[in-house]
Amino acid sequence: MAEFAVTHKFNSSSALVKHIGLKAAISAQILRKYGRNCNIKRVSNVNLIVPGQGVVYRDGAVCVPCLKLAIPFAKSYTKINQIELNDTYAFVSITVPEADLVVTKTTIGVDLNTTGHCAVVAVPSTGKVYKLGKKALHTHLKYKNYRKRAQLHGHYKLVKKIKHRESSIVRDLNHKISKFIVAKARENQAEIRLENLCGIRNRVKQARSFRYALNSWSFAQLDQFIEYKAKLVGIPVTKIDPAYTSQRCSRCGLLGTRSGKIFKCQACGHVENADANAAFNIANAPMAVLDGIKTGIGVKASNGKSQEALLLWAQQPRKAYA
Repeated sequence: MAEFAVTHKFNSSSALVKHIGLKAAISAQILRKYGRNCNIKRVSNVNLIVPGQGVVYRDGAVCVPCLKLAIPFAKSYTKINQIELNDTYAFVSITVPEADLVVTKTTIGVDLNTTGHCAVVAVPSTGKVYKLGKKALHTHLKYKNYRKRAQLHGHYKLVKKIKHRESSIVRDLNHKISKFIVAKARENQAEIRLENLCGIRNRVKQARSFRYALNSWSFAQLDQFIEYKAKLVGIPVTKIDPAYTSQRCSRCGLLGTRSGKIFKCQACGHVENADANAAFNIANAPMAVLDGIKTGIGVKASNGKSQEALLLWAQQPRKAYA
């Protein structure tokens, strides 16, 4: 049936394969999965897909009457979307209810980075900083070189396998990082603050040596994992404007200087790891940028920005960010 779907693509119909003996709903799911994917050229392993309407829940088990199959299942859910079966496992896709939002007492800031640690978490209520995901960039560069050598020798199937392995390692790392961040938020009854990095690749000037690191940066995937894990336990997630989070001092709110991973404030003398300083700024910053910063009203600093406006920004009451 899957081979028929790959061969006929969008012209396949469950009426044409009814002689196989499967229910029309199951046939339609297989034809839809393999027929609509233009990247599939041949089929080796086929999973049997049972849609939600062909599944019933009875006596603590998910039952598929047409297959005479019962799978023990004790998870709470609102809807069973589908079940995908292979020769060993049954993958049950469900819709789960969202937890009520927790009343938070504080915030934690998450600074996402292209190089170094891919996530630096600051907890202002305890003053602790957690640096996570240092191996992400190393993994990208390692498998980039593997792919390059394989491609030079014409091993294109190996290139695809290496890319898949790289994606799996990074995905697993992002799952672990997001799980840790949400756990810390629950432990401290804190709201999670993230930077709104939408379109960052177009805004950042890309040096040749930095281009690969920026383009292989999986910040959107990590954002998604944090948001859905936080929803499951009722932790609110807020995205703020990333402007000046790396340039502003987390102690006095004025602009400082950054050299590599070291931040130094010329006004108060505060010296700190630049990523940790940015994470504290994300946790404590208001969610709307003061117009004075954009227009440069106030006393000009040596770097041409408005120190007075930035100080006013740090003192502003928190507003909803749209």
